[in-house]
Amino acid sequence: MHDLHEMAAAARAAYLTLASADASARNRALLAMADALLSEKDMIFAENAVDVRLAQEGRLAAPLLKRLAFGEEKLNSVVQGLRDLAALPDPLGHTTLARELTEGLNLYRVTCPIGVIGVIFESRPDALVQIASLALKSGNAVLLKGGSEAARTNLALCNVLRAAAEASGLPADFAQLLTSREEVSEMLREDDLIDLIIPRGSKAFVRYIMDNSRIPVLGHADGICHVYIDASADPEMALRVAVDSKVQNVSVCNAMETLLIHRAIAPTVLPALNEAFAAAHVSLVGDSETVRIIHCAPASEEDWRTEYLDYRLSIRIVDSLDAAIDHINTYGSHHTDCIVTRDDAAASEFLRRVDSAGVYRNVSTRFADGFVYGFGAEVGIATGKIHARGPMGVEGLTTYKYKLLGSGQTMGDVKAGRISYTHRDLEGTCPI
Repeated sequence: MHDLHEMAAAARAAYLTLASADASARNRALLAMADALLSEKDMIFAENAVDVRLAQEGRLAAPLLKRLAFGEEKLNSVVQGLRDLAALPDPLGHTTLARELTEGLNLYRVTCPIGVIGVIFESRPDALVQIASLALKSGNAVLLKGGSEAARTNLALCNVLRAAAEASGLPADFAQLLTSREEVSEMLREDDLIDLIIPRGSKAFVRYIMDNSRIPVLGHADGICHVYIDASADPEMALRVAVDSKVQNVSVCNAMETLLIHRAIAPTVLPALNEAFAAAHVSLVGDSETVRIIHCAPASEEDWRTEYLDYRLSIRIVDSLDAAIDHINTYGSHHTDCIVTRDDAAASEFLRRVDSAGVYRNVSTRFADGFVYGFGAEVGIATGKIHARGPMGVEGLTTYKYKLLGSGQTMGDVKAGRISYTHRDLEGTCPI
């Protein structure tokens, strides 16, 4: 167990260094991290094999084991993510407002890092690389707490990233790994040194973090995602989108958990869907009308509120577009929801009224991802509305400061009427 206060102080010092580091230096470090992960892959795979074996002995569910495993495919993915991230524009130093307040007095709003961020995430080792790399790119330091099942893999990955950053001339303490629940409790009390906490997990877990810290919390809660098959949907497209949304990877937050079907098309699409999901070993539960059509197990009220992260799906037949929207806004987690329809008016209504971070038409919910969106990677998917929403990439890890550049003006001059406000918008960027 580490001294959390010392870790937070070291992170603060690292952030202050990164915040003033050139973009080229941060990008070089990201590329060095990619090379280092490839060089150390045998060691990383060996540590992951131990984590997976112990998890198997502890009878961890198969979908969660898939999350935990870190092999060639995931390594290549995070390496490519690091290189893509290095190629993205610098998120720091962007002028988002330029305004003359009075003659010779110019105001600029400029993007800057948030500071020190604590991130608590699930047993998915690739998430550690994504989170740490986004922090470095955006000039932040990060304290990381992953799931205990991935303890050895996370330590190996974090050590490789830290060494690569240090070899590139940046502080290794930009990323530090917490190893116990006690350290998480201590982290929540470090409001003088830590600027933001990002917990990834269930709604109850996020609420616990919020209730036990004075540090601002940006929750990345559960993903109860829906696909709604509208009356005018193309049946073949509906089948393709629904199956991919659920089956492509059941253990991720952007997988579909509830399928809604308009009554008019249910007899056409439900039998084919039932056959496809059976072939993929997905167990189905449904409302009374669904049960009459495909004879699946009955769904309970709790099913509509459940993120399964497993080979299980709830199905409900609805009378209208309005009923589908009402169901999603009542039971969903404001993550990602899709309508399959050929009706432009229905699609427009759905995308306008569904209160979720991602609203889709005719496409799998699995596209809700920072890498897919071209963000390089993501810290997670924010289901709230402040200060970031949806896949949270480098822009979500920045805030801004106001730079006011004057030439000796005083408020006394304004009050005496010697100068007056012009509030004229300016072209260009902040000169310093």
